[in-house]
Amino acid sequence: MAQINLNRRQFVGSALAASALAALAGCTSNGGTTAGSAGSAPAAAPEVGENYISFYLSEPAYIDPYNAQENQGTAVVRATFDGLVTWDWAANDVVPLAAAELPTVSEDGLTYTFKLREGMKFHNGDPVDAASFKRGWERLADSTMKSPSEIGYHLAPVAGYAEMAAGDADEISGLVAVDDLTFQVTLTDPMADFTAVCCHPGLVPVPQAALDDPAAFLEQPIGNGPFKLDEAWQHNQYIIASKFEDYYGEAPKIDGVYFSIQADPDTAYRELQAGSIDFAMIPTGQIQEAVDQYGLSDDGFTVTPGKQVLTGTELSTYYLVVNLNDPALSDVNVRRAISLAIDRQAIVDTLYEGYREPATSIMPLSIDDNEENVWEYCKYDPEQAKQILADAGYADGDIKVSLSYNGDGGHEDLMSKVQQDLEAVGITVTQDTTEWATYLNNLSDGNYQLARLGWTADYPTMDNFLYPNFFSTADNNYGGYNNPDVDAAMLAARQIQDEEERKAAYRQICHQVGEDMPVIPIMYYAHNYVGTDRLASFYYDSQTIPHFETAELA
Repeated sequence: MAQINLNRRQFVGSALAASALAALAGCTSNGGTTAGSAGSAPAAAPEVGENYISFYLSEPAYIDPYNAQENQGTAVVRATFDGLVTWDWAANDVVPLAAAELPTVSEDGLTYTFKLREGMKFHNGDPVDAASFKRGWERLADSTMKSPSEIGYHLAPVAGYAEMAAGDADEISGLVAVDDLTFQVTLTDPMADFTAVCCHPGLVPVPQAALDDPAAFLEQPIGNGPFKLDEAWQHNQYIIASKFEDYYGEAPKIDGVYFSIQADPDTAYRELQAGSIDFAMIPTGQIQEAVDQYGLSDDGFTVTPGKQVLTGTELSTYYLVVNLNDPALSDVNVRRAISLAIDRQAIVDTLYEGYREPATSIMPLSIDDNEENVWEYCKYDPEQAKQILADAGYADGDIKVSLSYNGDGGHEDLMSKVQQDLEAVGITVTQDTTEWATYLNNLSDGNYQLARLGWTADYPTMDNFLYPNFFSTADNNYGGYNNPDVDAAMLAARQIQDEEERKAAYRQICHQVGEDMPVIPIMYYAHNYVGTDRLASFYYDSQTIPHFETAELA
């Protein structure tokens, strides 16, 4: 998923986006939370009890699962919806969730049959059945939606997806509700990782209300998860969710979550220090100070009192996406020189106090640390960068690029360091900043030259870093990368059943992408978050998913 936090779907810190008029959250004397004003007069937030977690969020792009495309909105979706399966980080494998068991798979590898748990309900009381999964999945392919989904590519392997996405069919033929508790999925070709794909937060059921009143559902989705939304999303202020009493699974130990939408990570951190927020991002340059003050988590992912700072490795990469239709950047020599000019180690050391790692390719080491994934031009060699440009006929100042990023996400220092490095090899750089929603639109419209992005694994597979970003027709392929050999290799790799053989094929694909340099990897993310000592136990996984369902307050 796209990551917007310098945390960032893993990129998942996170790259934050919120309005400058976002309401600041404050605590009442009894531990309840209310919202104050920051530059305007927002509606008063409801007061919540002491058994609520106040969780920092920047303004999401969407909280409706059909477009769960970044980690801010995904945090809300994960709390309020359950899919068929989920990834168990302890077991490092897929486990059933709304499905009663893992699917049975036909001998030809094409048909997956899921049996659902009995008695599941949506937050409005409607039954969760196979038809509701078909309904939910098809929304990702529905081109008639007011804002069509950006994550439909996850369903590209399903028979009939392409036809519905193109507007040539009104349903996905490969999705069948056999009966109330049997959901069948048929693929066009075998895909060994498909069960992992089903972990995606967008592949969840929805009630009929999602079709009857899509505008209302966009603002207050009705889910089937452990928490329900108590009111519509208060943009740039808050989102509030409470425990769903009729949840089919184990009841949460907390009563709810107050998603406190803040204008920037620095503001959120100050609110945490003041006791108004329970979990927030640590600002640039303050990680070690926070470790000294709050203590370091034992595993890097779990907050407990006195061990509150999280620095665990994320399944995330921070990178610059290149507009390959731009006249200057269409030259692979220019892209290679840009990559060689950037001192990634200095960025990690100076801005993140050594708590992150320089990226050697798009593929995080936590996904696959094989040396075949290393990209030749991801090292720091400004002299080679200058020579490449000179050999290609460029003089100092010939290349002018605009460096775009969402200005409300704590990226300024990093982008300024990149600008400094590029100018040192004779590339003229200007900076262009905007807020997150507009920024995403600019990426989709190709209105940029170089733009920062983060990618967090939707599910921890090599395919998930390669296909969504580099397959020619994938929605997240913002740069317009199109290599027919790479496309063919990806489709072939997806069908390899043996895991080691499949990984070997993906490594070759990763290497070829690295030769073409359609993106400029910068660093691998690691958590830079802290919780208060109110959190007896709070798990924030390597995909940057908060696990409110297992959280406990002290």
